[in-house]
Amino acid sequence: MSNYTYLLLSVFIFSGCTSSNNKSYIENNSIKHVILIGSDGFGAYAFNNKANIPNIREMMLKGSYSLKARAVFPTSSAVNWASMIMGSGPELHGFTEWGSKQPELPPRVNGTDSIYPSIISLINEQLPNEKKGVVYTWSGIGYLFEKSLVDLNYNGKSDNDTLDKALEFIVSEKPAFTFIHFDEPDITGHDRGHDTEAYYKAIQTIDSHVGTIVNTLSKENMLKHSAIIFSSDHGGIGKTHGGKTLLETEIPWIIFSPNVSPKGALNKSIVTYDTASTIADLLNLTIPNYWRGKSVLKNN
Repeated sequence: MSNYTYLLLSVFIFSGCTSSNNKSYIENNSIKHVILIGSDGFGAYAFNNKANIPNIREMMLKGSYSLKARAVFPTSSAVNWASMIMGSGPELHGFTEWGSKQPELPPRVNGTDSIYPSIISLINEQLPNEKKGVVYTWSGIGYLFEKSLVDLNYNGKSDNDTLDKALEFIVSEKPAFTFIHFDEPDITGHDRGHDTEAYYKAIQTIDSHVGTIVNTLSKENMLKHSAIIFSSDHGGIGKTHGGKTLLETEIPWIIFSPNVSPKGALNKSIVTYDTASTIADLLNLTIPNYWRGKSVLKNN
């Protein structure tokens, strides 16, 4: 084989994907479970003295976080939940409206169930024996992932119901990936307004749910092999969202794991679609080159 032919072959092999090598934050490869907790309408602005959120703050203290991560436009639900797990923005995955039930724009890559491939597809292809599930309170989540590939697809009647089902699944199945979607504080934000007493009370309930998840993982001796990511789809202003203000655009992004070196506040640009690439990095998966997200765990 000539040097020129060898060079062409090398380019062909490595141009189709991006490897999750050269990790800088992950201390070893013993992460077996990733739990993505999404709290609808939980804006980064809410991390102030009004917010009684000891469990979430404990994750920040012992992990890495940014309160300047950003949603994609428009700052509405389906667009951003899809971006979070699909590793790309709406211009590629095609979900463009608050309650999209199918891509309004044909996806750049058409995967399983005729949607843009999410982190669920990556796990299915590269860790075919591992369990994965999505548990959600807002029914709109059900259109944004490959339902045919998950071991659990559950639409909870309430955030409490969602929590109970998620913990049952995590404890019994020990899944590689669980996406837990809570509908608060978005419901209260629309009904009573953001930055209100009722809004912060809803946030306090979400914090309690986070504490229950962490405590359950610890009790089941799973925490040492787990990574928890907490984030949101958007913030809010008044009783609405969808606009171009920082109150609507800036979201929290927090990661905690005994196997990820804590970095505290992260001084880097984070967009919600970086979440999927970070999950792939945590599970040592190969990231497809058609994703736009970058792992937050990289130094670059």
